Amino acid sequence: MADDQFDIVISGGGPAGLTAAAALANAGFKLLLVDPTAPTTRGDAATSDLRSTAFLQPARDLFQTAGVWDRLSGAAVPLRALRIVDTVGTPPTIRDERAFLPSELGADVFGWNFLNWVIRRELVAHLQAQGRVTLKFGTGFKSMLRRTSGAIVSLTDGTRVRARLVVGADGRDSAVREAAGIGVSTTRYGQKSLAFTATHERPHENISTEIYHEGGPFTMVPLDDIDGKPASAIVWMNQGKRAHDLLKMEPAQFNAEMTERAAGLSGNMELASRRGMFPIISQRAERLTAQHCAIIAEAAHVLPPIGAQGLNTSLNDVAALLEAAVTHRDELGGERMLASYEHARARDISRRARAIDLFNRVTRSGNPGLQSLRLAGLKAAHDMAPVRRSLMRAGMGPDATH
Repeated sequence: MADDQFDIVISGGGPAGLTAAAALANAGFKLLLVDPTAPTTRGDAATSDLRSTAFLQPARDLFQTAGVWDRLSGAAVPLRALRIVDTVGTPPTIRDERAFLPSELGADVFGWNFLNWVIRRELVAHLQAQGRVTLKFGTGFKSMLRRTSGAIVSLTDGTRVRARLVVGADGRDSAVREAAGIGVSTTRYGQKSLAFTATHERPHENISTEIYHEGGPFTMVPLDDIDGKPASAIVWMNQGKRAHDLLKMEPAQFNAEMTERAAGLSGNMELASRRGMFPIISQRAERLTAQHCAIIAEAAHVLPPIGAQGLNTSLNDVAALLEAAVTHRDELGGERMLASYEHARARDISRRARAIDLFNRVTRSGNPGLQSLRLAGLKAAHDMAPVRRSLMRAGMGPDATH
């Protein structure tokens, strides 16, 4: 017999899994969250996730629904504009730029930036005080046996639990997805991204900046000052060999390369953390549900880190799963509840994945024709007001400010 009974078992203790646990627990469900590794809650730890996430307004609304925004807001850095800069040549030379402002959508900010390890720290602390959630770090999902009434989940510590719904939030190599028999399609671009924190001479003025050039964008997202110096979280995309060379580069040379790649927009730049490196792929699950099972976040889709779409798309999954679970509370894990979640998310995920795939292929190219297309696209996206507002709403996701 299984050892315990839960409404929901969530596999995966990343930001999406933790947010899902907070939201579903706040809605009255009894949950178990498992993850084979303990979350890193210090920025100087060797396993710390050095990436940052710009959470857009729908994500803030979800955090409020989950009862965690008050806790998170103290670590939030508001994003008051998005600047897109197009560069060419070596060293990169600016040929045009445009700014997108949230005031056109009736908002003060596009969103709020957080370091990923800070998000994990705050969400874990919240869940530890939440009576409806049991956390088992150091224990992972092993297998599941699904029956008409629910699922029996076997864990890596040898225990078994019963659940009406199993949620896979366990990343791009999801064990839950595999156990559910859900296939994936994967596109590899030969790119990798470096993620790190840097200080710079000029203040960022709470403007998030994406600088396009051959190889992929160089993205600077505002952070609080570090030792009195303006600071930003950086995601720097390159072809694989170039990324590896940059990863191994001595700090002084790296700082010079980084300052040049940023086209001097922020003055001299200096590395302020270790460098992490991540492969750039696009991956989509063939479906989002199976009997008594749903997958979310990177178990369901992986997107290149462009336009803050990755984790925000994942939190859109969480919001849809929460709505389906609450609406079909008496049928949790049943066919109608799962069909509701699948219907709410499948089309949006597919559309975003196709758009970002195309955008990445165009913006990373060194082909002069595609570089001209990149510049023309930037001008069209910004200079035609209806197109500009439509793109901003679409980028912010479902239920964005109108």
